[in-house]
Amino acid sequence: MPAIRTARERAREELTREIKQEARRQLAASGAQQLSLRAVARELGMASSALYRYFASRDELLTALIIDAYTELGDAADQALAATEDGTPRERWRAVWHAARDWARANPHEYGLVFGTPIPGYAAPQATIEPAGRLPLALLGIVREAPLRATPAEPAPPGDLPGQLTALAAAMAPGLPPLALARAVSAWVQLIGLIGVELHGHLVGGFEPADDLFAWTAEQTAEAIGL
Repeated sequence: MPAIRTARERAREELTREIKQEARRQLAASGAQQLSLRAVARELGMASSALYRYFASRDELLTALIIDAYTELGDAADQALAATEDGTPRERWRAVWHAARDWARANPHEYGLVFGTPIPGYAAPQATIEPAGRLPLALLGIVREAPLRATPAEPAPPGDLPGQLTALAAAMAPGLPPLALARAVSAWVQLIGLIGVELHGHLVGGFEPADDLFAWTAEQTAEAIGL
């Protein structure tokens, strides 16, 4: 019985993988809004009712794709950190930035799924939060471990920002000055935005290829943080 059960589990894992592969193909061809379980089942030669035993709804399949995308991106960041374990904070920062860009350029539709236009009617569940945090936490870990040097004076955070930074620092980076956290968050936003702008072709004709702009921005953000 254990051997039979294991074989069934392996068969289920393999078919789940094939379902997600086909869903990713359709994501690239038609976009997330057009993704449907019926279309996936048709391409795999399955009855729709059979596929529903693996994913109960389109949103459940989307969630699986989103978690996979965040996980792959987080893995890329972790591999970059492992490869530069003995490097300086600046070298590790640079490595994570380039690893994120490399993954996004190899998987542009998956990057768009998690950082692009929201999908009408879809609300990401709690299960996506932990994998979504892996890239920003990888960057924040570099900042937390680094002996930050003094940076030029800058305007005081306005409005609710001081309280937000204090609460976030207490939860995610105890001991890190709130302004250092603000710079790290701003850098993460620049990373996500710059990759997205490049993938959407908005740098064509001005910064093509965008390698040097990207490398400069990675260094500029590290400098602003004090790495």
